Amino acid sequence: MNNKPLHNFHIPVMGLAYTIDSPIRVAQYGISSVVSIIDDEIIEKMKNFYSKKFNLNYPRISTKTDDYRARRITEYLNMMDDIVNEKFEAFKEEVSRNRTALQSFMEMLPSTSELKEGLQQFLNCKERISSSLKHFIDHHFQRGSIDVNIMTKVDKENFRHHKPLPVIYNDAHASLRGFANSKLSSSVVLSAGMNPRLYSYLEEFDDFYPDEQGNLKKKIILKVSDFRSAMIQGNFLAKKGLWVSEYRVESGLNCGGHAFATEGLLLGPIMEEFKQRKSELIESAHSLMVRSLEEKGKNPVVQPLKMSITVQGGVGTAQEHIFLLKHYNVESVGWGSPFLLVPEATSVDEETRKLLAVSREKDFYLSNLSPLGVPFNTVRGTSNERLRQEKQKDNRFGSSCPKKLLALSKEYSSEGICTASKKYQDLKFAELEQEKDQISSTLYQKKKDDIIEKACLCVGLVNAAYLENNLETKGEKQGVVICPGPNLAYFDKEISLSRMVKHIYGNDNVLGTADRPNMFINELKMYIDHLRKEITGFSGALTNAQVKKWKTFRENLFKGIEYYEELFPKTEFSEFLANGNQQLKENMQALSEIEIPEI
Repeated sequence: MNNKPLHNFHIPVMGLAYTIDSPIRVAQYGISSVVSIIDDEIIEKMKNFYSKKFNLNYPRISTKTDDYRARRITEYLNMMDDIVNEKFEAFKEEVSRNRTALQSFMEMLPSTSELKEGLQQFLNCKERISSSLKHFIDHHFQRGSIDVNIMTKVDKENFRHHKPLPVIYNDAHASLRGFANSKLSSSVVLSAGMNPRLYSYLEEFDDFYPDEQGNLKKKIILKVSDFRSAMIQGNFLAKKGLWVSEYRVESGLNCGGHAFATEGLLLGPIMEEFKQRKSELIESAHSLMVRSLEEKGKNPVVQPLKMSITVQGGVGTAQEHIFLLKHYNVESVGWGSPFLLVPEATSVDEETRKLLAVSREKDFYLSNLSPLGVPFNTVRGTSNERLRQEKQKDNRFGSSCPKKLLALSKEYSSEGICTASKKYQDLKFAELEQEKDQISSTLYQKKKDDIIEKACLCVGLVNAAYLENNLETKGEKQGVVICPGPNLAYFDKEISLSRMVKHIYGNDNVLGTADRPNMFINELKMYIDHLRKEITGFSGALTNAQVKKWKTFRENLFKGIEYYEELFPKTEFSEFLANGNQQLKENMQALSEIEIPEI
């Protein structure tokens, strides 16, 4: 059996529910995608929805059931595995018997695919080929992976009768246990930084350790923003006998959802460092892992296990896709936000999909919506924004906070409270009123705006899935929050799965405009804007440390521009050559004009 992935792109996790059932939609075509497993409520509802749709016998799991969060996740993943396997076998049967279906499938494959080359030989044959073709497909075609994502920071402590439960019942811990106990053989993507307690909890599950043949039933993928972070986290896990099978590098700003800006390090130089120093990652982790496995009495590994580097964030054309694969030797490129316009791949309601299609550059922005206090990419005009504004006109603020997934602030309660909740905002308003007479009206309004900008992501990020599948929603009407990356501004219509895949491989063009700077230029502009806003928006006491931070940020951007000035002329891709150096000069000038204050 050929275990090499069929496609060299993947669909990353998007929100809490935009990719909640993507494997059921696309895995049969060999496309891998990532499901968020933090919100057990939407997972339970989707499990019940699909159990009914496919006449399966998966029982409902009540919140009164012991360890219900983990059990709900395990059962949903097991059910998804069953459905994907059934759809995969049916699809293989169809393409082995129907030439038209076979032709359509081949048009979705990359030109470098060995499977495509083999299928073409069958297609050229005039004789009946169904049995031999089916045999060939069975041995050379594997389904897409059902991977899961856990945002490590969303690890709220849980209580029963106002007494804290053991750490293993924290949200992210229960999510990890739900995946670990499932029958899936796939990967968990750990994002949003290092959580030592959660990472240590991985040690409890045998599926993350190599078997006697050196194979891993369940693999670890770390989403990282730079090489240093990868080395630190990889070695931390290796000391526990755990191997990172993939480092998924994501642009700090040119991405969807929460944006974790680097210290001015740009994606190109970051990828160059991974390319040049990948062997260091492997050697360092391998030596630590070997020692740990021996100490624990686990199956030994002689040779380092496979380690992949992949990348995502702001990719929009086939040339960019090919360049990343070839120049940086990555195994896969993540295409996220454009798939929000593909109904066959993601769970988005009709109103929101139409909004995304008509939104342009000015409509996508980095907001302060997230209760996590991390900048959050979104788009203007969502139903959630509209409903919040209507409430605010009536002097009603904050969410009822029905799920409490992000109730992480301990400012007013040891049990945690969400900054988007009515309870929290009422307390903040009371504090603000007490200092109203001591501050300017401008500062008062700014502080008030900062309080009320927070949105209930727990509800807003899942409502689209409820609406699309006609599932009942209870409680306060909150509308839809969506988290596309700014790159979606260049896509302007609903797109079929077939056309999107062809676009990725250069066999179609679904961009809405030819006037699009390449992904590296786009990210550079975002970082320059970010630095400018950081400085102009700073209102605290200026310190030497803050000044040094800004200077380092700017210096890293200058180094990034120099890197691109050398890189672009060496490529054969027109998108980097056309106006590339001129755009770099313009951004160099814009960066030079930013003045960093001195003490």
